[in-house]
Amino acid sequence: MKLIDTDDTILVVTGTEIPAEMNDRPLAYRLKAEIDRRGAGKTFRGAVVVSDLWYAQNRIFHLCAAVAVGGPGVNALSATLVEDLPMLVRRDDRIFVQGKWDGEEKRVSLWGMDRYTTAEAVDVFLNEGHCDAFLRAAWRMEPRIPTRTDLA
Repeated sequence: MKLIDTDDTILVVTGTEIPAEMNDRPLAYRLKAEIDRRGAGKTFRGAVVVSDLWYAQNRIFHLCAAVAVGGPGVNALSATLVEDLPMLVRRDDRIFVQGKWDGEEKRVSLWGMDRYTTAEAVDVFLNEGHCDAFLRAAWRMEPRIPTRTDLA
């Protein structure tokens, strides 16, 4: 049975060490639930939470769009992305949202200086339009054109 489609499934990647499992994995499942909701039940338009170790060992799934949750000190994917991804949001040098999804690879890194600011980075991603833009690109959707009702 097929569980992942590299064109539509979003991987949410967390670290494998105990602090990441305790602090970042619950955030990853909250993000997964929101991505699943935005996928509106369309087959494979959702998220799967995986560890950075699993991600490293299963290179075929590097074709999937991916969101790393947790900083470069606790998440190997975040560590590889920290220098490569543009900084979209940087607040008080404590909350970081990095991402690039206009090319072939669609990648996001959400992290903070501690578990609380990492949670805030996830909130910023979800609530300030970054998640919607990322999913439109990942799922190759046309941008929504505002209607007259939206503008009123």
